[in-house]
Amino acid sequence: MNLVTRVREIAEEQPQKIAYFFQGKETSYGEFEQTVARFASALEKRGVKKGDHVAFLLGNTPHFLIALYATMRLGATAVPINPIYTPDEIAYIVKNSEAKAVIALDLLLPLVEKAHAALPDVEAYIICETDPATGDKLKALPAEVAQKTYAFSALLSGTSGGIEPAAVDMDDTAVILYTSGTTGKPKGAMLTHGNLYSNARDVGDYLHIATDDRVVATLPVFHVFALTVVVNAPLLKGAEILLVPKFSPGDVFDIIRSQKATVFAGVPTMYNFLYQFPEGKTEDFETIRLAISGGASLPVALLHNFEEKFKVRISEGYGLSEASPVTCFNPLDRERKAGSIGQSILNVENKVVNELGDEVSPGEVGELIVRGPNVMKGYYNMPEETNAAIRDGWLYTGDLARVDEEGYFYIVDRKKDMIIVGGYNVYPREVEEVLYDHPGIVEAAVLGLPDTDFGEKVVAYVVLKDQTLTEEDLFAYTRKHLAKYKVPKQFEIIDELPKNTTGKILRRALKDKAGVK
Repeated sequence: MNLVTRVREIAEEQPQKIAYFFQGKETSYGEFEQTVARFASALEKRGVKKGDHVAFLLGNTPHFLIALYATMRLGATAVPINPIYTPDEIAYIVKNSEAKAVIALDLLLPLVEKAHAALPDVEAYIICETDPATGDKLKALPAEVAQKTYAFSALLSGTSGGIEPAAVDMDDTAVILYTSGTTGKPKGAMLTHGNLYSNARDVGDYLHIATDDRVVATLPVFHVFALTVVVNAPLLKGAEILLVPKFSPGDVFDIIRSQKATVFAGVPTMYNFLYQFPEGKTEDFETIRLAISGGASLPVALLHNFEEKFKVRISEGYGLSEASPVTCFNPLDRERKAGSIGQSILNVENKVVNELGDEVSPGEVGELIVRGPNVMKGYYNMPEETNAAIRDGWLYTGDLARVDEEGYFYIVDRKKDMIIVGGYNVYPREVEEVLYDHPGIVEAAVLGLPDTDFGEKVVAYVVLKDQTLTEEDLFAYTRKHLAKYKVPKQFEIIDELPKNTTGKILRRALKDKAGVK
């Protein structure tokens, strides 16, 4: 069993069951299965075969779901790329992944045209239409691009029959997900059919996702969190996906109310925007039985404020691209511990180790390592990086954590983000938690910058709700709540924090702003 055969099974058992909802239109599992089979056939006719790589430049639209399951149906490998990356970033991933075809939204047609010369090995560009004029634009392409470019709808309408799912081994690569590249060039994590299927199954079981659930998909589906939690797990369980093209608090509240959504998954920034939204009311979340947070640590103050306002419990979890991604979640049927990422999910082991790889005692801080059927088989064409990340079957996450006596894990910080002030360790997260607790602060990010006296100094970037707050007010507040060496030496009051498309705060951008390499 894999994701493709499981969705086919649901389509045969419940063809009328709704698979996804997008911009007022419902699509059943039967229709989805037929479209996937036909699109897989169309890809095959354009030269894509088992083992080939197909790059996606797609957002939260049905095109992504169809392209993903059609590519896996062929036994080919999907390479989702953030569509707002620069042409250079996109070209690097397409070339590095050795993609044979590129499937892109028509909004990116100029980019495809520009990148074409740099990507001679791409044999087919498939353009997904969001604009009626797309056909005219395709006709106007230069000849050398036009002969390789096809309209998504034309491929589907020109293909009458579908193809059977290819026979794949669970160790065959289904998806290559490129990491964000915060420590250098992006690395392609190879996730197998077994990785994706096991994590979708185990997450679905752990979160009790059922056929009558309606899951809001406003997280970017090309990101690993969304790929498993709001795409693959719901489809594997026969649930309905509510596709939201782009995150906005108003749109999220509208779709929850109109479609009676039952599951919402977001990153902390999304929860903050929803909480701060002036028109947000308790009733907006009344049909939600499960609210999930991941992608970054959720400040405890925000968690409590959101739960109090919307009367819903948030279950925080943890994952990373290399683990497909979920390794931990707060249990739904037992105590939820604020600030914790919960316990190991089914079939996955987590533990905290010291520099020698030995497990530390409960309460001690060390590196979180993981093993299970969800752990990637390696980085594409990067054997040294693979050997550094996976040792003796354990994936080393690079995150500092501790675990309590009951097996609840707590992320302390990224190993590389830890600040050392005069020999003392300062974890940015503990300073950020204090700042988020201040009623006049909307959001905050803390990092270490060079300091001639102490090696590093703590610097806080804050976005204010109360514009009358001064730096002196912030110094006085943090001195009350933090040890002297943890108190920021500098506060930068800014209008907004830089974020990526998943809403994760970009510390690297703040360091660049400060002129730090």
